[in-house]
Amino acid sequence: MTMSATPPAINQLAADLAGHREQIETAFVSVGGCLSEGASLLNKLIKLFDALPDALKGAEVEQATGHLQAVASRAATLSDAFGQERIDLERLFEVVRSAHLPISDLHRTIKMMGIVSINARVTAASIAQDSDDFDVFTTDIATLSESATRTLKEFSQVYRQLVVEVDAAVSQRNRFEGAHAHTLSDLATRLAATLRALESQRASAVDGSAETSRLSRQIVGQIGSAVMALQVGDATRQRLEHIEAGLGHLAGVLSGEPAFDIELKPEDQSQALGVIASLEQAQLAETAHDFGVEVSDAERSLAALAADAETIMARSRGQYGSDAGKSSSIASLSDQLRAAVSLLRNFEAERAKLEAVAATVQRTVRVLLGHVEAVQDVEANMRLVSLNAAVRCAQLGPRGASLTVIATQLRELTSETVLAAESAVEWLSQSAALADAFGATASADGAGQGKGLEEGATKALELLSGLDQKLANALSSLDTDGTKVIALLQMAANGLDGLGALSEAMDDIRMQIAGLAPGEVPSEHTAELAGLIAGLRRLYTMEAERAVHDALFGPPETTAAAPDADDTFDDFMAL
Repeated sequence: MTMSATPPAINQLAADLAGHREQIETAFVSVGGCLSEGASLLNKLIKLFDALPDALKGAEVEQATGHLQAVASRAATLSDAFGQERIDLERLFEVVRSAHLPISDLHRTIKMMGIVSINARVTAASIAQDSDDFDVFTTDIATLSESATRTLKEFSQVYRQLVVEVDAAVSQRNRFEGAHAHTLSDLATRLAATLRALESQRASAVDGSAETSRLSRQIVGQIGSAVMALQVGDATRQRLEHIEAGLGHLAGVLSGEPAFDIELKPEDQSQALGVIASLEQAQLAETAHDFGVEVSDAERSLAALAADAETIMARSRGQYGSDAGKSSSIASLSDQLRAAVSLLRNFEAERAKLEAVAATVQRTVRVLLGHVEAVQDVEANMRLVSLNAAVRCAQLGPRGASLTVIATQLRELTSETVLAAESAVEWLSQSAALADAFGATASADGAGQGKGLEEGATKALELLSGLDQKLANALSSLDTDGTKVIALLQMAANGLDGLGALSEAMDDIRMQIAGLAPGEVPSEHTAELAGLIAGLRRLYTMEAERAVHDALFGPPETTAAAPDADDTFDDFMAL
């Protein structure tokens, strides 16, 4: 292919080549930008996931686990205590109710004492004479009987209230246990499983974070290798610039302009055309070939990198389950712990009610025992009165026989009162002992820990929620940024697609350059032409360019003279 070797035609070839160079430069800059952005996103992910293991294994997490264990332990303790407390409460009710029989006997004997006191007054009145003193029958017995009746009335009211309160406590406890059957034991079991799950999930998250960091670094390393491979773009740009410069010098020579401060004679222009055209078409042939091969390799490498990145990101997400980036299992653990704290609060409140009942029983029993003491005082006084009545009847002789019978009945009733009072005291004392046992049991198993446990659980929830948020943020970033990285890598691979066709375009220009001087390249060069060739060699910055040049014209001659400054710099850049 032969074309007109005019300066405008040669400049047009250089302009066409510059257009291809700019196209290559734009494509590689875009591809490099995609790779750089992808690497930046991955480095951000690496920082996120590098920080997670320390957070998930820190002392605060151990403390939160301790709070969970305390809640689980408290649930187990309450579960055991509740069963025993129900038995104790039912026993308390039975003991309190058992006091009803001796109290009924007290009612009966004191009522009979009242009847006897009335009979005593009537009988004494029927046999009384002006000189007789029957105050023991008409006043003392009646006064004591009324006192006993009044005391027993108060006693009965307090006792009935005690029975009602204990019965209500038993009924309330039964209803509570009916509504929450096995909840405490189930809670303890679930929390134990939760602790195991938490430990497993922590270990999984730690391993997953380390693996995600490792895989992300692997992709960054591959991106770094891809960036190095993209140096072909910069190398091609420089080589094309040097070819454009060579064509520019050729156009200048043909226009009679000096090149590298060298003025060629008109008769040397034809030789210069052959030399430079042969050189530049050889340089362009080598450039087009290298570019085509390396672009194809880079395109395949980037496509493989995009596919590898997609596989690696999917593997990273798989470390955390199908809900990666949306939620984590710590959230469900937090919900379960909240439910546990609420349930424990209900059970603690129920135990507080039981303790209140126990306190009420203790107070009431003290009141009842005080009334029993008052009855016992009446009984002691009644015993003295009955003794006085017996003495008075003996003084009356046959006339006091009827009063003797009354005095005897009074002594018998007094004895029955003693027995009934002692029995009531025994049952009430047992009630007080059982109430004391409730307080002792509550102290032994840590009653009142509810508030502390709730505070500890709240702190644990706050910490776990914070960790949950950190992990969720990291997983969300993995999902969004990982997807962006894959898209950027695919965009980078697509950005090189079609650049291979530029090799053919460059080859077309090479053929046009070769057509500028279809004749033989002169083997002998004038000094001016040799200087022009040497000046073109000094333009090169890559060894590949020098190799093509030296294949045509041989290596430059070396002399003992000091090297030219430009040559020194070029040699340094070639290292």
